[in-house]
Amino acid sequence: MIGIAVTLLGALIGGVTAARRKGNRKDIAQYAAVYALIFTVAYMVLSILGLRAMV
Repeated sequence: MIGIAVTLLGALIGGVTAARRKGNRKDIAQYAAVYALIFTVAYMVLSILGLRAMV
């Protein structure tokens, strides 16, 4: 559940960033997708590091 929330948060931040920079719909979609991927990968890495630290 947290992973989905992090992905959606990244997409939201990316979309807002592109909209503030006066991007068109394609720019907004691309920023949202890239930010969602970045946030997802960062969450996965931090999750793995956290789990390994507990063992």
